[in-house]
Amino acid sequence: MWSRFDAAEIDEDFARMASLGLEVVRFFLTWETFQPAPLELNARAADDFVTLLDRASAHGLRVMPTLFTGHMSGVNWLPEWTLDRRTGPHPRFRTIAGGRTVPYGIGDFYTGELLEAQRFFARAIGERARDHAAILVWDLGNEFSNLRAPQRPADAAHWAAALAHDLADASNLGTTAGTHGEDLSEDRAIRLSSLCEPLVFGTMHGYPAYSTFARGPADPEVVPFLYDFSGAFAAKRIFFTEFGTPVAPEGMQRIGAMPGLDDEAGGRYARAVLPRLLERGALGGMWWCWTDYAPDLAAEPPFDLAPHEFHFGMVRQDGSERPVAQAFADFARRDRTLCEPSYPHVNEEAYYEALPEATGAAYAEYVNQHESRGVEA
Repeated sequence: MWSRFDAAEIDEDFARMASLGLEVVRFFLTWETFQPAPLELNARAADDFVTLLDRASAHGLRVMPTLFTGHMSGVNWLPEWTLDRRTGPHPRFRTIAGGRTVPYGIGDFYTGELLEAQRFFARAIGERARDHAAILVWDLGNEFSNLRAPQRPADAAHWAAALAHDLADASNLGTTAGTHGEDLSEDRAIRLSSLCEPLVFGTMHGYPAYSTFARGPADPEVVPFLYDFSGAFAAKRIFFTEFGTPVAPEGMQRIGAMPGLDDEAGGRYARAVLPRLLERGALGGMWWCWTDYAPDLAAEPPFDLAPHEFHFGMVRQDGSERPVAQAFADFARRDRTLCEPSYPHVNEEAYYEALPEATGAAYAEYVNQHESRGVEA
């Protein structure tokens, strides 16, 4: 999007999103494009960013710009200057830098020189967008623990606090940070109690397809469970900014090694999850993602090794809308008065000490509690 920026195409997408009743759009500022060197802001990309903000405002949309991306769809996309040549690549995710796969991972970006480089960028981009009406909140990263886990929880907390401070000072706008289900099912030295302290609200992502404790690819309680537990640990309101499903071809239940749902089942899944999030006090729910990818990208990363990433969209490759788009449009028209959350009583440190068994046990208990209350499926 940023290397061949097309304001008219973005404007068309924003108009269509607004027509469905959608309110908030999350998008990524590709790290390599926006910060080509530690103390350099790409001025052209920054101008395009402001253009995007202006077009969102014109359609009455709020946005959540995600910084330091970083990890996306099974690949770690990184500026070369962030790489640590003493560190091998992530055990699960390729590193791509400068358009090629490289045999290194990122350095410790929670501390030291890499943190200072991020602070420079936060101030520079924050100043360009100061007080812009389109920005709901800044997002510090997309599932950033998939780049590298911090050495200790205090490092992640300091990282979030420093960047939130700089973004607030430069832009007069608040911050969140994109944590995900594996930050709860694994001990990645991230504690939402300290990470979320300087944030406006907490953020969580989750999918049955990526959750080993899920009862199936359409399990409607996985997302509410991750929402409730992240809220309990953060002691803050939570915005669930990523849930969805890969779309399997008709008559099939998998895409490669990944379980998926067909179009109709995906729509039913969205209709099951959205009211649960509302009733349990979430600030919102966002679908991953807006559109499928163009067919000519099938041989490119990440799709060459992760074909399930190709078909997550509300909108198909041909521009037609999947049933999930209508599910969100219908939900947008209903009464969506925010409810007060009632998070479970769970001790954060005791939970992490009991991993890996803790997540499955907690989920089983959670499902039993909610099903015994007769929660609508």
